[in-house]
Amino acid sequence: MSFPLSPVIAQATPQQGGGMSMIIMMVVLFGLMYFMMIRPQMKRQKEHRALIAALAKGDEVVTNGGLAGRVEEVGETFVTVEIAPNVKVKLQKGAVQQVLPKGSLKSA
Repeated sequence: MSFPLSPVIAQATPQQGGGMSMIIMMVVLFGLMYFMMIRPQMKRQKEHRALIAALAKGDEVVTNGGLAGRVEEVGETFVTVEIAPNVKVKLQKGAVQQVLPKGSLKSA
């Protein structure tokens, strides 16, 4: 059996001129990823850092675990949250997800 080699050799030749378009495509893809993923995440982190820095005694907060309570004590890295009368929990500051408007725990 004999196979013709000319079609195989013709298919093996590399395409010319594709390098520049590939670089442009990579740059566009990185730019798209930056604006769609990285930038919004950095913005959320900045807002969360500001929220943590602004915590004060008496703020009503919700934690990552879903606990809602009132801040009793703010330390360097920990926060004490009262979740029920005479039930206090010590949490890391980073576990605070959001600060609720004043009086929202009384209405619930």
